[in-house]
Amino acid sequence: MSSTNKSLLDAATQKIVESQVWRSIFRHGYPDTPLNQSLVMMSNVFLHLHPVKVSRQAMKITYTWCMGGISFFLFLLLTITGVFLMFYYVPDTNVAYQNINQLSSAVSFGHLVRNMHRWAAHLMVVSVTLHMIRVFYHGAYKPPREFNWVVGVLLFFVTLFLSFTGYLLPWDQIAIWAITVGTNLAPYTPLLGNPVYKVLVGGGAVGQATLIRFYVGHVILLPLAGAILMAVHFWRIRKDGGEAGPPPPSRRELEARAERDQTLSGVRG
Repeated sequence: MSSTNKSLLDAATQKIVESQVWRSIFRHGYPDTPLNQSLVMMSNVFLHLHPVKVSRQAMKITYTWCMGGISFFLFLLLTITGVFLMFYYVPDTNVAYQNINQLSSAVSFGHLVRNMHRWAAHLMVVSVTLHMIRVFYHGAYKPPREFNWVVGVLLFFVTLFLSFTGYLLPWDQIAIWAITVGTNLAPYTPLLGNPVYKVLVGGGAVGQATLIRFYVGHVILLPLAGAILMAVHFWRIRKDGGEAGPPPPSRRELEARAERDQTLSGVRG
């Protein structure tokens, strides 16, 4: 590069850096100290999602590290396949079952998409459950992650309700009687049992009102709640310094390990 081109490039770069737009995004220079790092994180809308420091233990990839990511991927897959299924499904007790049969037999890739949607739903319940077990085992419900633990519990129940509401939509005998048994358990719940039953069923028995309510909850209310909670969940994971894991060994533990290894090596040698 010639000196003329280099000077022009430096002048253009300097003009961009000194512009008001650039300064509104990057209000500080290179974060060379912890204080400057904190200021950059707090004043930048993009970098605010990231913590100032991330421990090495939080970045360690283990065999359970990706359960949350797998759950998110399955949620995206369910959203895409669910939108496809909405084009061919009508929440009407007279035609819902016929719609499912036509989707599986007359629509190109309909049977494949429906099976992808169904199995992704089952796998998401499994992955979210395993993720909750891993988080509890590692003590990620403790400060400063207690708020994110509550968000995760809410996401767990949203996942279960998504699976529960979607089970009725095919409107076959298995779905009808399974939801009938499930909703009949609600009145036995103290205090809120009968109101919850009326909200879910919409009448004296599982019927058209129930199908409409389950459909609206399955395709609008619960996915929207899940998306909002996941956004908050991911944001808090970043702000809390990544995923929680077992605490790093203390100096005393490291010294004990070194003495043990030295003793074993002396015995073997």
